[in-house]
Amino acid sequence: MSQTSGGVPRILHLHSTFSAGGKEVRCARLMNAWGPRLHHTIISAEPEAMAAAALIDRGVPVDYPQDFPSLKGKPTPGRLARLARAMRGFDLVCTYNWGAMDAVMAHRVFARAFDLPPLVHHEDGFNEDEAERLKPTRNLYRRAALGGAEAVIVPSTGLEATAREVWGQPARRVHRIANGIDTAAFAAAPDPAALPMPKPEGQRWVGTLAGLRPVKQLPTLVEACAALPPAWHLVICGEGPERAAILAAADRHGMADRVHLPGAVDPARVVGLFDIFALSSASEQFPLSVVEAMAAGLPVAAPDVGDIAAILAEPNRAFITPPQDTPALSAALVQLASDGALRASLGAANQTRAQAEFDLAAMLGRYTAVYASAMQREF
Repeated sequence: MSQTSGGVPRILHLHSTFSAGGKEVRCARLMNAWGPRLHHTIISAEPEAMAAAALIDRGVPVDYPQDFPSLKGKPTPGRLARLARAMRGFDLVCTYNWGAMDAVMAHRVFARAFDLPPLVHHEDGFNEDEAERLKPTRNLYRRAALGGAEAVIVPSTGLEATAREVWGQPARRVHRIANGIDTAAFAAAPDPAALPMPKPEGQRWVGTLAGLRPVKQLPTLVEACAALPPAWHLVICGEGPERAAILAAADRHGMADRVHLPGAVDPARVVGLFDIFALSSASEQFPLSVVEAMAAGLPVAAPDVGDIAAILAEPNRAFITPPQDTPALSAALVQLASDGALRASLGAANQTRAQAEFDLAAMLGRYTAVYASAMQREF
């Protein structure tokens, strides 16, 4: 099955994108934790979206080949065969989200013919085209493609139910692994030099970490922050195609001098600079950024999507608002902004919960177990 048996296991990662979003940051952190025990090859369906590569430690064996078949295109037999051939020579294939589903199908169709390694699929959520309702044709395709997977890893209860009930995956194949982080790193003092702009004395920040994509509804977050006092600014850390739309919303709501887009950042160095963490997404599952904010001791305001409410400490759940309700999100932010003691108490409760429930060590152990079982070898 593998041409590398006996050496360092080689893992092929086929990503929908490798921008510095939640799943990509998690992937980089796992790679760093495994260090030289694994060799990684990373492919992105969006070849220009590779910002998360900067988060991988120099000592981690990793390569980024430029000649891998495109993950995009019509799923013709010839194209699927080319994808399948490119998977040979690895010990494990890891696929991520809908953008890599053609590779999952290629593996399903050609695994025996090409003696392919096992495949583990990771599903972390949906883009704006499926934020409100999954597409029936895609569900059928997923159901067929995933039939050949060794395991399906999801971070949330909602995705676990979808994988089992909609995509027909047996319980033994589906693994719900909560996203975890190095909580100690986020509890440490942040680094003001990690951002291109200073935080003046007396200024307060609502911050978020997100890919600048339509599903994150970041222009809505700009609108929600417009009611805050002048000392409050909005800092949106991430990269993506929605930058112009966010800046246009800032102009429209009189926030042009209070909205900052510093680009991709190292979250552990930056999150502690925020005073409130906020999301405005139309769809989430188990957002890593919320756990990072909790570990840094921040209160959170966000819509009630995915597992966000369940992730947070109980007192903070009062600031989880109905989805698509911008006035409610704005009201939650205004209340938090007006009460420093409340922010501190909620942040402390969130930090305690993050340290107890969502540390990196537990996540690392479970991922290691699933990958080792799929490959039938320890590492």
